[in-house]
Amino acid sequence: MNWFFITLGYSGLSPKAPGTVGTLVSLPLGMLILIYFGAETLFLATLLVTAIAIKEINRYEKKSNIHDDKRIVIDELVGMWFALSVAPAISINIDEISNFENGFLIQSVLSFFLFRYFDITKPSIIGRIDREAKGGVGVMGDDIVAGFAAGILSAIIWQGLLIIV
Repeated sequence: MNWFFITLGYSGLSPKAPGTVGTLVSLPLGMLILIYFGAETLFLATLLVTAIAIKEINRYEKKSNIHDDKRIVIDELVGMWFALSVAPAISINIDEISNFENGFLIQSVLSFFLFRYFDITKPSIIGRIDREAKGGVGVMGDDIVAGFAAGILSAIIWQGLLIIV
């Protein structure tokens, strides 16, 4: 169970870009939770997954002596879900997904790209957390901050587009 969980259903075992694959798996799951249960549920589910992941990553790192194994991608799920719980964070029906006026799909995809950008480049505090925090908190912390930054920036960009158009 531990390996299945921290590799996000083994998506982290992808030979190329496991972080991106993990994020791609996380995006539609998070979007479905937003559609059927709302932003509050997605946020609370993300907090629960975060707490479990920190414990499981600590256990894995103690056993394997490997910090931030690239196959661990549960942190990508948490970052992506935090981004989605900030933006688009709206309630829509499944048949409204392709309606670009509500911004759901645009903000979701924008959040994906911004999250990947912040997660890969690790600017500012994101990089500091990645370098200095240890254990599960270190693995999860940079993705949590990257997710919030991606969600906030996605919402700002969407609001800017609404003003322009």
